[in-house]
Amino acid sequence: MKMSKLFVQTLRDFPQDAEAISHKLLVRAGYIKKLSNGIYSYLPLMKRVISKVEQIAREELDKAGAQELSMPFVQPAELWQKSGRWQVYGKELLRMKDRHDVELCLGPTHEEVITSIADGILTSYKQLPVNLYQFQLKFRDEIRPRFGLLRGREFIMKDGYSFHTSQESLNEEYKNMWEAYKRIFERCGLETKAVQSDSGAIGGKISHEFMVLTETQTGEDDVFYCKSCDYSANSNHAISKLNDEITTTRFEKEEIIDTPNVKTIKELAEFFNVSENNILKSVLYIIDSKPVMVMIRGDKEVEETKLLNAVRGLEIRKATEEEAAEITGSKAGFLSCLGLDTNKVKVLFDLSAKGMKNFVMGINEVDKHKVGCNFKEEHDFIDLSLVKEGEMCPVCKKPLFITRGIEVGNIFQLGTKYSEPMGATYTDENGENKPFIMGCYGIGITRTAAAAIEKHHDDFGIIWPLAIAPYHCVVIPVNIQEEDQKNMALEIYKKLQEKGVEVVLDDRNDRAGVKFKDADLIGFPFRITVGKTVKDGLVEFKERAGGEISIITPEEAVEKVCGALNNLKGI
Repeated sequence: MKMSKLFVQTLRDFPQDAEAISHKLLVRAGYIKKLSNGIYSYLPLMKRVISKVEQIAREELDKAGAQELSMPFVQPAELWQKSGRWQVYGKELLRMKDRHDVELCLGPTHEEVITSIADGILTSYKQLPVNLYQFQLKFRDEIRPRFGLLRGREFIMKDGYSFHTSQESLNEEYKNMWEAYKRIFERCGLETKAVQSDSGAIGGKISHEFMVLTETQTGEDDVFYCKSCDYSANSNHAISKLNDEITTTRFEKEEIIDTPNVKTIKELAEFFNVSENNILKSVLYIIDSKPVMVMIRGDKEVEETKLLNAVRGLEIRKATEEEAAEITGSKAGFLSCLGLDTNKVKVLFDLSAKGMKNFVMGINEVDKHKVGCNFKEEHDFIDLSLVKEGEMCPVCKKPLFITRGIEVGNIFQLGTKYSEPMGATYTDENGENKPFIMGCYGIGITRTAAAAIEKHHDDFGIIWPLAIAPYHCVVIPVNIQEEDQKNMALEIYKKLQEKGVEVVLDDRNDRAGVKFKDADLIGFPFRITVGKTVKDGLVEFKERAGGEISIITPEEAVEKVCGALNNLKGI
């Protein structure tokens, strides 16, 4: 490909609406163009990157025994109603009607479709297990698309589904896909960490996310991990060892104390000269239009995904001051579960409160708190709290650390969540109909490409891992008007093409500085520059990743590029 013909326009400045470095660089380097909020056109350079990520995934999945198919993007509501997700999925599901007034949706995921395909085709236990996958456009009507391809509304995803007759068989395939995913991301130049995660709208009891750890604010999620053992989990799934931290206050007598204008946990701790973990905090939420109060230790915060899952809710927000007053008759800072009608307000107790004694809490009276409190009845304590860095690992009881991560893949054990309600069954050895036991495996193809940029870039532009770079090499004649430079550059270009190297010849009549900047911005892994040293039979060779520059012969330059590609292929 010649640069003069390549459909690309690089920009001098970053787009003003971009936050993530991958978003900034993809727009500025001419990979994507915004069409609408969270919706982008993938230009030729980006299309080549996407195709390479897909091909790596395809090769590893085929090697692991999975089979590729393609499912419709537009899905009938009937399937979603059958699975029970039509009403509960949320506003991310874009619903519509066709000219016959039939309800449809744009597929954000394909559990219902694949289950309907399996039903009637996989009729016998002898046909199982089976693993089917696709690469497909998806659409989720995100309330706040951001970070470019990291959280768009329209995106490309690989999703796969397996069907089994037993949990043991599913466990084996789960491990098989785990290993395949590790190989896929390694080949894409990404180091990932598999962490325990929330299953979200997909469902299932066991799930893991493959996270690219960024240690920057671009990462969407907090990841807690232990350096002393293998424990790691997304913030919405992480737990910690807490009970040993609870201390007993000096209050041994239960009484109500005036606390004028003492509202916050910090103010209460100072007022009573106690630790924040001796205060039982009340946090009022509105979940799906209904009030829910969480009783949690004063030094802890509520993890809202855990709370949503606990009540099987969809939409969550904290109650306003007006709502709090109407529901409790009190004000923020003095709220309590005491005296509430639990038929109208659901009250949940966080696990951090278990074991608390002689603690301080609100009583739904302004400027008053009760001290020396103890639980007078049995409560169910469940994990609703957000883990903090430094808390103890639940496995080995050593400190937990925190970093930021970008989710690029996920795997779920779905069980019979879809097969049972949709009536998808097979016939077992005894001739009985049994629901399929299912697994689900996703990779964000466009997210993986964006995550690679988050990990591999510098002040000058993108540094693509060789395996997913749009082109392997760029050949730049410093002055295209100089016949010796032009002819040498063209000769190197043709030799690389003959050897199967994906190469660009920058034949533009521009200044060398412009060409060099574009080469670094676009992220070509190798650059061969033909300049004044052509008279000595030498060229300049640069590796984008390390920035090393050497003056070598054209033959050596060609051999270096080919050698790197052969190493990539394992030759």
